[in-house]
Amino acid sequence: MKLILLGPPGAGKGTQAEQLVKKLDIPHISTGDMFRKAIKEGTELGKKAKEYMDQGQLVPDEVTVGIVKDRLSETDCKKGFLLDGFPRTAAQAEALDGILVELGYQLDAVLDIEVPREKLMARLTGRRVCKDCGATFHVEFNPPSASEQCDACGGKLYQRSDDTEATVANRLDVYQKQTEPLIDYYENKNMLKRINGDQQIETVLQEIAVVLE
Repeated sequence: MKLILLGPPGAGKGTQAEQLVKKLDIPHISTGDMFRKAIKEGTELGKKAKEYMDQGQLVPDEVTVGIVKDRLSETDCKKGFLLDGFPRTAAQAEALDGILVELGYQLDAVLDIEVPREKLMARLTGRRVCKDCGATFHVEFNPPSASEQCDACGGKLYQRSDDTEATVANRLDVYQKQTEPLIDYYENKNMLKRINGDQQIETVLQEIAVVLE
């Protein structure tokens, strides 16, 4: 089973990816993992990626696409894979099409986990982290026993700067702007499967299983 997983920040993509790769016995291929692997192995593309990352710049498409191609060429991908974090744009999707043709692969589906924006805001802005031990809580889904106090060590809880409403709203805007053309791209190819992510984790997984049958 060869799949792409899409979904905005806070949609529970990571949790579903973890469950899916176990269930289907396929590798989970995330952009971050690919970059780290290429850099660690010191490949030519890994060295190029590191140069950009060290300067705080985005890795250009030609480098990213090359690293994806190298990863998909490995033997464990023959039985299938779950691509997560790539492609991010329609241009990357076109490049991926070329890679798949070259490798003789065909995508089975593109899963898009959808959650209403207000729910994403609540999920992402409700996180609280302990200053002392790093334990995480959520004001709605996993609240501490005592307000602003860590259950594990009694330390003070705080909200990370990237969890504030303004930052979260910006992250969601960027995601929507970037991925809307990508969603249209796969919808036009009749490959997009919309998944309701506003449900219990198990229910979302069951819905994905039904879609993939």
